Amino acid sequence: MPGGFNLGRFNHQFSPPRSPPYEYQPSMKLKYIFGRFKAGTTSGDHEVTLVSARPSSDLFQRKRDTKMKAAILVFFVASCLAFFTSQSNAQEAGIRFVSKLLTVDANEGIDIADINGDGKLDIVAGRNWYQAPEFAPRPLRLIADWNGYVESNGDFCVDVDQDGLIDVVAGSFLPTEVKWYRNPGTEALSLGQLWPEATLVDTKLSQNEASFLHDFDGDGQPEWISNSWKQENPVVVWKFDMVETEVTSTRGKGKNAKEVTLKQKVPTVIKHVVGVNGNSHGMGFGDINNDGREDILIATGWYERPENDPFAKPWKFHPDWEYLHASCPMLVRDLDGDGKNDLIWGKGHDYGLYWWKSEGLAEDGKLKFEQHLIDDQYSQPHTIHFADLDGDGSDELISGKRVRAHNGNDPGGQEMACMYYYQWNSEMRTFKRFVIDEGHIGTGLQIRTADLNEDGKVDIAVAGKDGTWLLFNQGK
Repeated sequence: MPGGFNLGRFNHQFSPPRSPPYEYQPSMKLKYIFGRFKAGTTSGDHEVTLVSARPSSDLFQRKRDTKMKAAILVFFVASCLAFFTSQSNAQEAGIRFVSKLLTVDANEGIDIADINGDGKLDIVAGRNWYQAPEFAPRPLRLIADWNGYVESNGDFCVDVDQDGLIDVVAGSFLPTEVKWYRNPGTEALSLGQLWPEATLVDTKLSQNEASFLHDFDGDGQPEWISNSWKQENPVVVWKFDMVETEVTSTRGKGKNAKEVTLKQKVPTVIKHVVGVNGNSHGMGFGDINNDGREDILIATGWYERPENDPFAKPWKFHPDWEYLHASCPMLVRDLDGDGKNDLIWGKGHDYGLYWWKSEGLAEDGKLKFEQHLIDDQYSQPHTIHFADLDGDGSDELISGKRVRAHNGNDPGGQEMACMYYYQWNSEMRTFKRFVIDEGHIGTGLQIRTADLNEDGKVDIAVAGKDGTWLLFNQGK
């Protein structure tokens, strides 16, 4: 009876002997284990397997047995070589990256900006800033360790006091205060001094998953917003401003010292409550209902931006999907070119990276989407990011495993660190995955991209619990 054996993905047909010394019984596919073969065969609608090979007294039979084993071994080796060669060639088709480790700690925030005004892009990540082009660490702020994390959930570069120098704003998971760190200027930066710290605002809101700088009112200046895993927390936008206040300082020394009170402008933020129906793990920004106005998305639905002044009144909430426990951020864009914005999101603490095709409104008036899987081979795609890595004018999607999120207690939390980018195929309406790194580098709370070494290619900066890394784009 003609049959075949299965060697992983490679099939080989043969005709089994009609009589002993071979015995057959139902079993599994062929495997090569410690020098022994088990060959699963198929015949008709059933499966049979070589489970024993008892040598016949006939010399010819023994030789035929030996030749058959040798043929199987040769085919197995050749098939494996062909498989791994094809895999290697597929990998070579992607962009290559060279990694540079900056430091190792539990910080998960990172940003890119020209800190010292020399025209080169530097890195800000947690306790340090890293001056280009060497990216050696220089002190910025002190951050306490906390329960497997650090007391910071992101880094954001912005000129807070409007003095022309880039400052840093940062919040934290449980503390309610948002701090800002004033850029001390050229001399202090060159001496490696810590940056002066001040409280920008006490939000009175704890359990903050992540924060963002985003320009909601279109004035060219970003506002501060935090996403909370506590669903009772409102969604609040904080607008940067300067207020005049009296500041008392000491002038002179010793007997000549005296207090002087002066009027001075200091940074502040103005509170705007845009979402009174709660918050939830995951946040994004974009025109999800295609009315020309940018909305705010959370894990349980979306807030519809009103016409005219976005801060004049609270935004209407639409509970159009079940709780997603989504990534920070969720991304909104028209992937398939049909004129309707789609949604890209990941499960922040589980397996699954998805895109939702917009299908307009359902009969109940809610937004309707068709879900498509992008990847479910690794867990915790907590942050996702678009950037044009190959310079073809179209953005690639970047994500990876958030390393030791929830201290490794999430599903897949103990698996290897990894980062990938995905190319969108507009004809097939699918994403193709390429490896950035496997086994060494994962993500934290932020992914940042820019041409860091001025070679014309977009590089990646990421900070997580496996370290703060730069990934320099080498092209294909």
